[in-house]
Amino acid sequence: MVKSNHVLMYILIIGVFGILTTEMGIIGILPQIADYFHVSVSKAGLLVSLFALAVAIAGPTMPLLFSGINRKTVMLLVLGIFVTCNIISILAPTFTVALVARIIPGFFHPIYCSLALTVASTSVSSEEAPKAVSKVMLGVTAGMVLGVPITNYIANGSSVEMAMLFFAFVNAVAFFGTWIFIPSMPVQEKLAYGTQLSILKRGMTWLAIAAVILMASATASVNSYIAEYLGSITHISGKTLSIALFIYGLASLVGNVVGGRLLSKNTRKTVIAFPVVLGIVYLLSFWTGASTGPMILTVILWGVCYAISNLIGQYWITSAAPEAPDFSNGLFLSCGNLGITLGTAVGGLFISGIGTQYIVLGGVLFMVLSLLSILLRIRLYDTVKKQHLV
Repeated sequence: MVKSNHVLMYILIIGVFGILTTEMGIIGILPQIADYFHVSVSKAGLLVSLFALAVAIAGPTMPLLFSGINRKTVMLLVLGIFVTCNIISILAPTFTVALVARIIPGFFHPIYCSLALTVASTSVSSEEAPKAVSKVMLGVTAGMVLGVPITNYIANGSSVEMAMLFFAFVNAVAFFGTWIFIPSMPVQEKLAYGTQLSILKRGMTWLAIAAVILMASATASVNSYIAEYLGSITHISGKTLSIALFIYGLASLVGNVVGGRLLSKNTRKTVIAFPVVLGIVYLLSFWTGASTGPMILTVILWGVCYAISNLIGQYWITSAAPEAPDFSNGLFLSCGNLGITLGTAVGGLFISGIGTQYIVLGGVLFMVLSLLSILLRIRLYDTVKKQHLV
């Protein structure tokens, strides 16, 4: 049983890594894609923005629609769609065909990711669930932070087609791994759609949603402009900048492990302390930003905190609605994407309004608001629990 769980985890990690690399890796080759299809870089950017829009739209709906189907069947379906659409992208005669081949997988992205998180958490005891989820999130983080440099390296070393073939290859590995090694996973108790949607009637759910959107906004408002910050404020560029971004990626992977252990040990203290710690880390950059060495240390803390925020966000929503895991994980994915959109926009306003150095103030503001949402949800939970005991 333990061995089969390990195999399951490895396959889920490969699966989410392939899907997130498909989503984010394209960022690293947008100029080459623009040249390949003879379009502008801004138009090529639609491959990123429309994919993300599809994920945000499908997040609350698609996992819900597929929640009653055998989980192995659903995973094979999604991975098969990703492999097929990746191959179509490679062979696409026009940019429009390539764009359609990108948008279609975007709608299926939340199904696999929410399902992977659900399967990971339900395959172990409730006490070990945060650690299991952190392992899957390791694949998510690796796809997000390492997918871009890996894809860029392949494209520069060979061709755009080979870079996109890498997407197809990783998804194909996950497909065949799922097909061969993962047993059938029928849904034991199918929840009615109305029952799952009813979690939206709870104030606790909406407070969790607010906290996750605000936490995602806090990290995105700063991390989206990390290259700009290091270039303008710390004055590092070229290979040094690439090394700094790679260190940030590695720190994020470490953050997944640390976050999983902290949540397993004491969830409430971890969730409450996190906004305070991240706010301090952001303010620390005011003192370290101008010096390369100290700022690299701050970048490491940024990376660790980024990964922990994702784990806390996933836990905070799913723990508010444990009876509807697929739907709540879909909500988590949508909230994360909404937070990225909001945070990136606010970070851009800070840069254009008062300067790059002050983007951390936007992050701190979002963290204060998220802490307020967290404390309100905890108070509501304690009140409801007390009423049930009386």
